[in-house]
Amino acid sequence: MPKITFITADGNRTEVDAAEGSTVMENAIKNMVQGIEAECGGACACATCHVYVDDAWSSKTGAPEPMEEDMLDFAYDVKPTSRLSCQIQVSAELDGLVVHVPERQA
Repeated sequence: MPKITFITADGNRTEVDAAEGSTVMENAIKNMVQGIEAECGGACACATCHVYVDDAWSSKTGAPEPMEEDMLDFAYDVKPTSRLSCQIQVSAELDGLVVHVPERQA
């Protein structure tokens, strides 16, 4: 199982085992990662699962699709590596993925 490390704004680290085919958001909710609210349940209809993909991983997770980019307009403190975690699908290639949780969600 691929591992994902979530780092909260206060520096707490949570490492989780993630099932391939699931999303980063689903794994955050399942493991009660602080700061991931996911109010829309993964429908790409809010920005409450916003994360910053670690620079070392941004090329592997890819760029946001247009619908995700539109929703990121509502996110707090958007950066070049901002993604909605509901739109990042876990694969073997993402084993070791590191994402940072913003100080707050929109």
